[in-house]
Amino acid sequence: MGRAGASRVEGHGSLLLTLGLAAGPLVALGLARFAYALLLPAMRADLGWSYAEAGALNTTNAAGYLIGALLAAPLARTVGSRRSFLLGTSITTVAIGLTAATSAFAALLTIRFVAGLAGALAFIIGAALVAEASHRGSRGRAALLLGIYFGGSGTGIVLAGLLVPWVLDLTDGTGWRQGWLGLAAIAALATLAAIVAARRVDDPIPPEDHARHWNRRRISWLVAAYTCFGMGYIAYLTFISQYLTDNGIVGPVIAGFWAIVGIAAATSGPLWGPVIGRLGGSRGMAVVMVVLAVGTVLPVLLGGAAAAYLSGLVVGGSFLGVVTAVTISIREILPQPLWTSGLAFATIAFGLGQTVGPSLTGWVSDRSQDLGTGLLLSAALLLAGAGLALLQQRQLAQGAQAGAGAPTPIE
Repeated sequence: MGRAGASRVEGHGSLLLTLGLAAGPLVALGLARFAYALLLPAMRADLGWSYAEAGALNTTNAAGYLIGALLAAPLARTVGSRRSFLLGTSITTVAIGLTAATSAFAALLTIRFVAGLAGALAFIIGAALVAEASHRGSRGRAALLLGIYFGGSGTGIVLAGLLVPWVLDLTDGTGWRQGWLGLAAIAALATLAAIVAARRVDDPIPPEDHARHWNRRRISWLVAAYTCFGMGYIAYLTFISQYLTDNGIVGPVIAGFWAIVGIAAATSGPLWGPVIGRLGGSRGMAVVMVVLAVGTVLPVLLGGAAAAYLSGLVVGGSFLGVVTAVTISIREILPQPLWTSGLAFATIAFGLGQTVGPSLTGWVSDRSQDLGTGLLLSAALLLAGAGLALLQQRQLAQGAQAGAGAPTPIE
């Protein structure tokens, strides 16, 4: 990013600009990805899907996200980061609306794939814009801004959690099409906010050709941990509404659950930012993933609406902290010109995890006839990821002691 762009973002309007860019994750994840869980029971009842078929829709969405992660860095270099960010946000908005247009399984798979691909462009490139813009600030400052940016996903969950149950209640539980159209209208307004914000941020300066070939083993443990996170968290957010419905928790209680998840996610940035700023990216990631695993198993171990609400508070308040920690860790380990490439590479692994997660959980749940078994598997994957993140921290410390591969000074 040029000096003028950096100063504009790091100046008085930094928070407002970050909030505007947060429309990207709001649309890409909050509406296109996570709202699917709210509409899944109605879609499954109307269309006669099995758990595996229901999981396949989010698996396809995650596969698109994976392809989008592969394309993010090359596209940003070719057409510019701002244009790529806005292109991804706009296409995702259109895909959300098109989901209401068909009942054909193959068509819905295609639409979900496109939504995932475009959503990845918006999410990754928007995060790179915020990280690049805050490169002259402290680690704590960067963690705060990135937490606010990723918190856009939580805002999307809140909006979806308020809108979708209301629409389903008005239509006696059958109006999943109207739900997707309402989400598309919110996404369109968010896209306008993204356009306004993106116009005030300069494109990052792309790396030189020779700098694009870098040693990916420097973040290997981090990437492995992020894969486990992708597998674990997406299964919870895909199937939790169905799990609660299967256990007699319906209607306003589920709406309240998603409101808690969304509010916790939207406000988690300022809470986790100082913690991650003190601990560092890898160690902070491990801590957040342990907390997330605990939240994932609460509905299974305790049962009831109170346990569901506590689970929503813990999971909603922690899963975006993992994304912030990964971005901070990349910022610590790699030089500035490689931040976009490093984030894209980590997101590819994350996308692989998301691709496997829903189908794996659906398959295990179909075999056991219990979604709770799948949620327990998710928690185990998250704990494994926490251990891998600590190995990245150990590698980073050993590199610093050896005087090679030490983190880039950022404070």
